[in-house]
Formats: sequence, C-alpha cells, structure tokens
Amino acid sequence: MSTALTGPAKKIGTQLHLGSEVYFEKINKNGGINGAQIKLLVADDGYEPKKTVTNTRHFISNENVVALFGAMGTPTSHAVTPILEKLKTPYLMPFSGAEFLHTAPTINVFNIRASYYDEAKIQIKYLVEEKKHTKIGFLIQADEFGYVVETGLLKSLSKYNLKPVKVARYLRNTHEITQALEVLKSSGATAISLVGTYKPLSVFINTAYEQGYKPDYTSISFASSSDLFANLKYSTNLMVTEVVPNPFQCKSVWCTEFLKDMKNANVTTPNRLHFEGYLNAVFFSLAAQHCPQPLENTCLMTQLNKSFREDQQLNSLFLDKNSINGHLVYRSFFSLK
Repeated sequence: MSTALTGPAKKIGTQLHLGSEVYFEKINKNGGINGAQIKLLVADDGYEPKKTVTNTRHFISNENVVALFGAMGTPTSHAVTPILEKLKTPYLMPFSGAEFLHTAPTINVFNIRASYYDEAKIQIKYLVEEKKHTKIGFLIQADEFGYVVETGLLKSLSKYNLKPVKVARYLRNTHEITQALEVLKSSGATAISLVGTYKPLSVFINTAYEQGYKPDYTSISFASSSDLFANLKYSTNLMVTEVVPNPFQCKSVWCTEFLKDMKNANVTTPNRLHFEGYLNAVFFSLAAQHCPQPLENTCLMTQLNKSFREDQQLNSLFLDKNSINGHLVYRSFFSLK
C-alpha cells in the first residue's frame, strides 16, 4: 500500500490504512486465510507520483507482493500505470475514481468505488436542478486528478447547455489559493465545484467567507469530507459526494460489524475513510479465502469479481440496482457544530 502518511493529504492515507489494518488484524487473530497471515506493507509517498513509482517498484521487485492494495490518488495511479501494464500485478481498490481505472482499463485493476464521472453527475444535478445555479465555477487541482474530474464536470454541465463561468487552478500539495479565489470571486460564480484535498479546499472556503464571498459548494469524495468539515470555521453551503454510506446511518451488517471492530480497536471517531479502507480489506479477504496457496493473480481477480456480484450485503453498499452498471453515490452536507 503506497499512500500519503505525511504531507497535506496525510489524513486520507492514514485513515484508509487504519481501516484496512483493523480488519486484517481481526482476520489474522482468527487464524488468517487458509492458514496464511495477511501482511499489509505500507510505504509513504506523500501523494507525490515519483515516490509512488519508487514504492511500487520496491514492493514488486524486493517484497514480491501478491497485490498492490488501496493505493491513494489519481496522479499516483497514473504514474505507476506503465509498470502495471507490463507486470499485470493486481491493483486492488485504488482510492481514485479516475476514468482510466474504470473504463476499459489497461491494467489488472479491481474497483469498488464509483467513478468521478458518477460523482460529477450528482454534483451538477444538485447545483442546477436543486439549487437553480447557472453561474458555476470550478476550483481544480492542477494535475491528472483535476483533469479527470474536470472532464466529468464539463460533461455533466453540457447536458444543461451550460459551461463554467471560470476555471481556476492550484498546485497539488500546496495551499496557495489566493489567485484562484480572486479569479472566481470576480467571475460572478454563485456556486463552485471543488476538486482537491481537504486542506487547500478548506483554506479556500474559509478565506472566501472572510472576504464576504459565500457561494454554494460541492466537493468530490477524495477530499475526505470528515477532514474538510473539521477544518471549516463558518456556516457554509457545501455538499460532498461520497462513495460509501455513513456507517452510523447504514443498515447493512457490514456497517454494524465495522463499528464494532473499530470500537474494539479503540478508534473513537470512525468515519467514511476508515470504512472504505475496512471494506477494501473485506473484499480482499473474501476473495482470497476461495483461492489456494500460494495466491495467484487469476484466482484472486476472479474471486474478487465473484464476491462483488454475489455478496448482496456488500454490493448493496456500492451498486445501484436501478441502473445498468450504476454505482451508488451518496451525499453529505456540512453543518457547523
């Protein structure tokens, strides 16, 4: 697992890792999988693609890993794609909704989360149909992640014969949003779709409020709603699209099991990121138990897809039964506590 354990996005990586580790540790305490213990190796990439490539090469060449698991990010996933195209190492449950991972992927990938196109569609529908906005701007992280989500937002806007009044950008792993804020404020945008991580987005929203600029906002799930909300100082109209349900409001047995396991692990404030990491570990474990040792790529990928189709309690958290190949997108709204 190559993820951000340091840097501005570290809370995303550390919470995903913790959620997975809690479930894997429970499995190991109960005898493992077919007599084998699960060992989740984790390396810090700080959400920087070059470090992700280094970590990935190390995992494959020096650690002989069965799979790459729970990798965080679109630019980081994009950077390791050439390696994975060549070696076919399974790339399991990446924390990204990028289209190149979802539609006709060139690597051996397994996804459970909705795509960013799915999220973008829900965001624009909310802003246009529910909130009646026609002057919508974008704040976009300037990299592959930003480009992928921006494409989905543009596509969704076009269905309403709309274009963004302005697109402003900022650099990954920075909080420098001053120029972007000036551009969007002067554009007359009454709503802004945000694409980035929790720290720069919260700085943008707080600074805008302090300057008297109070548009409606939407944000992508990657931002981490729990951390984004925790960093907001003022009453703000913000809707975040989510790819897993709120575990405190969910009726699935897996939500109940998750909350029980997190309590046993002394995690006092479990959230959606923990839950997604936990569910990633659940899917891996359910698939692996149906494969002989040593674990092989073909069996693992076959069983992952089988579990996703056949476990009703699990796929009900992710799949929309009312649409073909539809993935569920949830919504969460900020409220000042």
